[in-house]
Order: sequence, then C-alpha cells, then structure tokens
Amino acid sequence: MSSIDEPNGGQPPTGETVPSQHETPASDVPSKQADDSYTEQGSPGPVKPEPTVTESTAAVVPSPASGGAIRTPPPPPPPPDEEDKEEEGMLRMSFLEHLEELRKRILLMLAGVVVAFFASLVFSNQLWDVIAAPAVDALKQLGVKPPNLVQISPMDVFNIVWMKLPILCAIFIGSPWILYQVWAFIAPGLYKKERRWAVPFVICTAGLFITGGLFAYFVAFRYGLIFLLGLGMSGHITPFISVVEYFDLFVNVMLGIGLVFEMPIIIFFLTLLRLASPRFLLKHSRYAILGIVILAAIVTPTPDVFNLMLFATPMCLLFYVGIFASYLLVLQREGKKFPWARVLKWAAWIGGLIGLVAFAIHQFGFHLIKDWPFLTR
Repeated sequence: MSSIDEPNGGQPPTGETVPSQHETPASDVPSKQADDSYTEQGSPGPVKPEPTVTESTAAVVPSPASGGAIRTPPPPPPPPDEEDKEEEGMLRMSFLEHLEELRKRILLMLAGVVVAFFASLVFSNQLWDVIAAPAVDALKQLGVKPPNLVQISPMDVFNIVWMKLPILCAIFIGSPWILYQVWAFIAPGLYKKERRWAVPFVICTAGLFITGGLFAYFVAFRYGLIFLLGLGMSGHITPFISVVEYFDLFVNVMLGIGLVFEMPIIIFFLTLLRLASPRFLLKHSRYAILGIVILAAIVTPTPDVFNLMLFATPMCLLFYVGIFASYLLVLQREGKKFPWARVLKWAAWIGGLIGLVAFAIHQFGFHLIKDWPFLTR
C-alpha cells in the first residue's frame, strides 16, 4: 500500500529534502533574528539596554511586520492626590509619644493657671468687692440694712477670698492659654489647611466662654438673685446670706453659663466632622429646644421659671448661631460664598427702622398700636 500511495516507497523525490523537526524553517530566520533577546537554541543573546522599560511593566505587543514581539513603555503613574500631599505633613506618633505629648500639654496648662492664680491673689480684696457687688445691690434694692454678707465659720473668708476666688479668676484669665494647649495637642493630627483654624478656634472659644461669664454676672445672676431674695420679703423674712453659700451659687452660675455659651463651637465641630448638617439641625430644632430647656433646668441652681428662662433663652439663640456657623462651613466646603453685602444692607435698614421707632417712643412720647401706622401719641 505504501508503494501505491507514496511514490518511491514514501521517500522524497530526488533533489528534495525534508526539513528536520529540530531545524528552523528559512522563513522563520528573520523573525528569530529580529528578537534580540533569544537565539535559535533559546540561549540569551545580546540585549539592547532599555532604561525606561522593565520586564515586569512592559507590555508585549506582536509586531505585524516581522512576526516577533516589541515592547511598549508602561503608562505614566497617576499624579499624587492632594489628600496624600496633605497627609505627608501630618505628624506620626506612637501611643507612648501621644501620652508624653498629653502630659506636656497638661503641665503647660497648669503652669499658666498657676501664673494667673498668683496674679489674681495680689488683687484678692478688689476682686471680692466685684464678686459681692450683685449681693450688695440686691440687698439695697430690697431695703435690707446693712446690705452685707455674713461670715459663719472663721475659715470662710480665707477659703473663699484667698483660695477659691483666685482659682476662679485664674480659670477665666487663663482660658485662652488652656484652649491653645488643647489645640496644640490635636493639631499634629490635622491637615495643613485645618491648622489655619488655630487662631479663630482659640479666639472664638475663649471669647464665648468669657462672654458667657459676663452675661452671667451682669444679667442672669443679678436679676436671679433679686428675684430669689425678694420671694421672702412679703412673709416677714429677712435675707441672711452666708459667704460660702453665696460664692458656691456664684461659681455654679458663672461656670455653667460660660460652658453653655460654647454651644456654637460644638455645633460647628459636629458639622466639620460630618456628624450633623444645617438642614438636619433645622429640621429637628424642636427637639433641640426641648433638650436645651431640660439642660437649663439642670444647670439652673433654683427650680423657678424665671431663672430657667434666663438660662434657656440665650442657649436657644446660641443654638441658631451655631447653625449659621455650620451653614457658612458648608458653603465654604461647596465653594460658594455667603451674600454678606445683601444681608448687611437689610440688617442696616431694619436696625435703622428699629432705632427710629425707639427714638420716637423715647423722645416724643409715641407708643405702639396694632393698626397702621402702628405709632401714635
């Protein structure tokens, strides 16, 4: 069968040779030579240096001309993100380093308070006259003679005038320094753009705390004291005020209202951390006002409604001030600007109108009515 199917017994014709399985066809020689990395036997040959392309990142694309393979350079790396650039400036510390930094800041706080304490200790007598002024004025208005506080224990004056009073003054005087140390402790973990808020943070926080103390001294404590002492005057009760009881009530009111005035800062930081938003706060403002009234009832040293309103009213106003501050933060985050010119223009018109009405009432004897023109003599 083989002699019939294959001439010459399956042997190739004379003059023709069959390529061996291990021999490379002539048509494949150029493609093999085009590949500089390998020879016919698979041994490494001369390689041209490719400084910008590596073996792991280069893409191999078949060459249509030579049948071999050519290497293309990888795509350029993406540019670094802005957040990555900001994270490079953040200070990395271990847990023990954090504890050491916390200890350092606490010692600096105490050092500032000690300096303010000794500065206040020099003016203790003058400071006590300022502290006792609301009680003296209230007793004078109620007709109590002599309008003085009473010392019950021999150590009362020393403990109050020469120890606790300078400490209270040192807390208010050193509050900017204390808040600066708090900011210095948390600043290494913030971005560079967030560290620019150091000065506004210290000024606003300390300013609100001191403003709360001034509001407590000139408004809440004075009027509340007159109201409380006057309750017993109709029942033939003479006020008898101890120095210790009076000072304890004074400290509670001053520190309580001072801390309450920090509400805008708390709302601002909740918005900064994306835990709240102006829309959310306005939508749930009724629950916030209820919580403010409950908090005022806890902070108020007496259970009467008059002192409760003295505490709750400024707290509600500060709540809406905090919402406005968070709204400004959201506008800045979205790249928008608040229309200050238009708002100030309307505020000037409204303020001028209110001032004109007040001047007419005070100087010309006008009074308000329900119908137009709302003013009459």
